[in-house]
Amino acid sequence: MTAPRSPRELRRACRSILAEALAAANPGPLVRRHLRLRGPVLTVAGREIDVGHGRVALLAVGKAAGRMAAAAEAVLGDRLDQALVIDTARGPRLRRARLLLAAHPHPDERGLRAAREAEALARALGPHDLLLVLLSGGASALLPAPPAGISLADKAAAARLLMEAGADIRELNALRRHLSRLKGGGLLRAAAPARVACLALSDVVGDAPADIGSG
Repeated sequence: MTAPRSPRELRRACRSILAEALAAANPGPLVRRHLRLRGPVLTVAGREIDVGHGRVALLAVGKAAGRMAAAAEAVLGDRLDQALVIDTARGPRLRRARLLLAAHPHPDERGLRAAREAEALARALGPHDLLLVLLSGGASALLPAPPAGISLADKAAAARLLMEAGADIRELNALRRHLSRLKGGGLLRAAAPARVACLALSDVVGDAPADIGSG
């Protein structure tokens, strides 16, 4: 049997565990680990994409969007043609990307404007272009795009009623997917026929792609 640890040793061990966990989830190093550019070939999480022709556009959304985008800028350099970042606050300095701020967890008018710009960016791409999407927690609230006939207030009221009834995050995300032009694969459809690659930093248990940013 090992001797019981002292309170000081336990606190030291807890601090070490916390530091390791935070380092493992650091958005910047994670993006750099899974994004590589060698000549005309961009590798995204093991998937090789020829970017020798066409444009490379970046859309980063979520509470880690700024840090993820800064890392992507460092990898892509001049190969990045245009970039839009939607975050809750200003983060690291961005050299090529344009930053838009919006509210979380309750969407606001800034989010509506940001969603329109994100949709316009996606729809402007052609078959030889690539849209690199960087997703992180909070993307659902930061990119509200209710379909025609449904207002942001309507959508917020529906989500509030579900939350008050005890709905979990997957049930809320199901509602969000159905009341959005961009969620549930809508962004992918908007970008067609362009190629799309995504790096997602998950904040949901199980890491289901449909639940990260509500799909």
